[in-house]
Amino acid sequence: MRIYNTLKRQKEEFVPANNNDVNMYVCGITAYDLCHIGHARSSVVFDVLYRYLKSVGYNVNFIRNFTDIDDKIIKRAGEVGKEASEIAEKFIGEFYVDMDKLNIQRPTVEPKCTEHIPEMIELTQRLIDKGHAYPTPDGDVYFKVRSFEGYGKLSGRNIDELESGARIAPGEQKQDPLDFALWKGAKPGEPFWESPWGKGRPGWHLECSAMSEKYSPLPLDIHGGGQDLSFPHHENEVAQSEAATGKPFANYWVHNGFVQINSEKMSKSLGNFFTIRDILDKFLAETLRYFLLTMHYRSPLDFSFEALEEAEKGVKRIYSALNQVNAELAKTAWKKSPFPEELTAELEAIEKHFDEAMADDLNTAGALGHVFSAVRLAGRVCEDKNLRKSEGGRDFFERIKADVAKWAGVLGIFERDPAEFLTELRDNRAARAGIDPAKVQELLDARKQARADKDFAKSDAIRDELAAMQVEVKDTPQGATWDVL
Repeated sequence: MRIYNTLKRQKEEFVPANNNDVNMYVCGITAYDLCHIGHARSSVVFDVLYRYLKSVGYNVNFIRNFTDIDDKIIKRAGEVGKEASEIAEKFIGEFYVDMDKLNIQRPTVEPKCTEHIPEMIELTQRLIDKGHAYPTPDGDVYFKVRSFEGYGKLSGRNIDELESGARIAPGEQKQDPLDFALWKGAKPGEPFWESPWGKGRPGWHLECSAMSEKYSPLPLDIHGGGQDLSFPHHENEVAQSEAATGKPFANYWVHNGFVQINSEKMSKSLGNFFTIRDILDKFLAETLRYFLLTMHYRSPLDFSFEALEEAEKGVKRIYSALNQVNAELAKTAWKKSPFPEELTAELEAIEKHFDEAMADDLNTAGALGHVFSAVRLAGRVCEDKNLRKSEGGRDFFERIKADVAKWAGVLGIFERDPAEFLTELRDNRAARAGIDPAKVQELLDARKQARADKDFAKSDAIRDELAAMQVEVKDTPQGATWDVL
């Protein structure tokens, strides 16, 4: 596998530090609000990376933290008159609701900041002892940015350029405007823990460094997160961890791109901010997950409901093809006749290309293209009467079905029973169009009775009524089925 390493600004062959064991740390949410589609993208990207690494034989120790104490959490708690811990627990629970719907696998370990305060105090003390940090009279502890020679190497920032825009806020007792807080002295009414510097709480950057070191030997093989975390969060993690340990912090840095709304950055102030639940109120979770994989993870992803509708069509095409394959495999009579070797060779090439796409910096967009190639190939076999009835055709359908199941396990989509999914998708689309499935079924039953009574004028009138409702009717040997136009 080759993966783009932000630290080196290029794709590199992925070689874990310890043979088949991979230690991967990904920054999780700050638990003060519902998750938005930016969180969804990051979660899906690293879920696919986790699944892929396991699928090719690695033993993956996947660490994803929860920040459950932070300025934003404290502010929200004050606004609603609750304890910060209540706010954090509430939104950690809501996070799981959303992520379970998106088929996100649970990491190996999910540490919470508040459960690792001793490790954070110990790391802060190490940095003070080594001359990389200093306490202030009001109980804060700051990291000395200029004491770490490599500061800026991850994000490509120049320390002199950073200095020109840096200021010391009123009340801060920094020695240098660039220094950042490792430990924050408690303000009245805030949660706190006892420390050698007085009552206080850890700074955001410190949390991830301490929890990384707790659950993995350093260097980490992979450290990941959204592109927005590259600076200052990840840059500060590098500085404090490497200053404390004298070792590289992570060998590969992986960052996913932004989600944009109609080519603009998502922002509450612009009114273009969507939570995961805003979207799942209208679309199925699998449609959203599929959409998030249609663009390379490092590229910006432009979200719109029109784009989501296109993604929905793609999901439907795959499931419809799988449903057709299942229908063919349900047959019991198969003819012994030769099966074209070139079709088998074509499928083998598709299998190879899927693997190559995933190994090339997790190119899910390319991999999805090869899934479509496989189901199109199945469609060609279905269209040929002799092939679809042959034993070779049966074996070919079985192989395609097995391939898609394997790929589905990596991508986290196309794992549902096709018939059940297509029914759920139809009803979801009907709800968006204001169509009542019960009313549709009532009309279909009436049409069926009219046809039995040979009242074809009434049957046609009902079909026209359904068409006016944007309902398409298909007559099959098993009876009439319907879909949304």
